[in-house]
Amino acid sequence: MKLLLERSTQSRSDGVFRLLTILGGALILLIMALLFIELVSNSWLSIEKFGLRFFYTNIWDPVQQEFGALSSLYGTLVSTLIAMIIAVPLSLVIALFLVEMAPPPISKIFGMAIELLAAIPSIIYGMWGLFVFAPLMARYIQPFLQKVSGNFFLFEGPPMGIGMLTAGIILAIMILPFISSVMREVFLMVPSVVKESAVGMGATTWEMVKVMIRYGVQGMIGATFIGLGRAIGETMAVTFVIGNSHVISTSLFAPSNSITATLANEFAEASEPLYLSALIELGLLLFLVTFLIQMISQLWLKRIQKTMGVQ
Repeated sequence: MKLLLERSTQSRSDGVFRLLTILGGALILLIMALLFIELVSNSWLSIEKFGLRFFYTNIWDPVQQEFGALSSLYGTLVSTLIAMIIAVPLSLVIALFLVEMAPPPISKIFGMAIELLAAIPSIIYGMWGLFVFAPLMARYIQPFLQKVSGNFFLFEGPPMGIGMLTAGIILAIMILPFISSVMREVFLMVPSVVKESAVGMGATTWEMVKVMIRYGVQGMIGATFIGLGRAIGETMAVTFVIGNSHVISTSLFAPSNSITATLANEFAEASEPLYLSALIELGLLLFLVTFLIQMISQLWLKRIQKTMGVQ
């Protein structure tokens, strides 16, 4: 009798837990749907006037009430791409060093230091980028890149310090703690027997590392997209150093803009209904871009899993 009561209680508890998890998942979907509806309704004035032209025109003129999102979208994607190109390989190297190469005391100290970087507010990164890093870029790094590249089109223009490249580097510094910390935890979870088996079969250190990477590929991709989500939605740090110019340029030294920087700079002064609606449509565009990237990442992850035979 007592056993039957215990099983009945456990069954009810499982049912309650299952219901709570379903409600939690449904609540997330509901919040996303309501957010999308709110963005569409508040940007409808801009959607009606500009239509699809809003996404591929480069005009941003509040005086003439003409708005296009292409320059902000371009700045967002390019600065994020620069950040990911810099941060992901560095994070992988840092994580492997802390797990496999560094002595335990050093690994612990440097691991904690990297994780503490994630707690620094983004505005501090932005101020440091503007007052410390941008002058270094203008004085040393940008002239050096121009000299080495022979005025390659990506490095044309006066070395002002601020611009797309500076924003990308600041973003890379910001997201590096997130990516490297998660990758470090992924490598720490690789069973010792896997590494010992590789070494026992005569594998070199690099070959053992490739085994670890294969084992933790899902976690590494997850870490990468955590950093991507952080970079693509960053506001204050980018606003300080990107230059805030609605002009598309092939040069990474030129000032540019991003969706989040445009919203931060112009939302308070948007007195006209169409101006405000266009800014909210920029927010809608960022929402859709983020959602699209997440969908692509899931498809890419499944393809990698199938290619590598990871279940």
